[in-house]
Amino acid sequence: QVQLVESGGGLVPPGGSLRLSCSPSGFTLDIWAIAWFRQAPGNVREGIGCISSDGSTYYASSLKGRFSISRDNAKNTAYLQMNSLKPEDTAVYYCAADSSCSGSYYVEGIYWGQGTQVTVSS
Repeated sequence: QVQLVESGGGLVPPGGSLRLSCSPSGFTLDIWAIAWFRQAPGNVREGIGCISSDGSTYYASSLKGRFSISRDNAKNTAYLQMNSLKPEDTAVYYCAADSSCSGSYYVEGIYWGQGTQVTVSS
């Protein structure tokens, strides 16, 4: 079965950091662009950023500087590093694979993960 699996979510205090991982099942990441999204209750899905197969990155301007995306093709894993977390960052975080970032932080996504909950609270 082709899918993505996110991990690394949890409860973190304000100002803390968290790194999420995204690993595929049934395929390898190396030729795919990987994008990250989040969705808080009652809100629309928000694009965070995208990393292309060559490692180029694109970010939503509101999150650039606190969030960063990387990939390790040898480990078949992409990452979302989140720093200086705020309560408003609380959401379910998703990764998605697409053929390209197409120069944007937001992609439609071909394969999606189930999401991982991130809660920022003291």
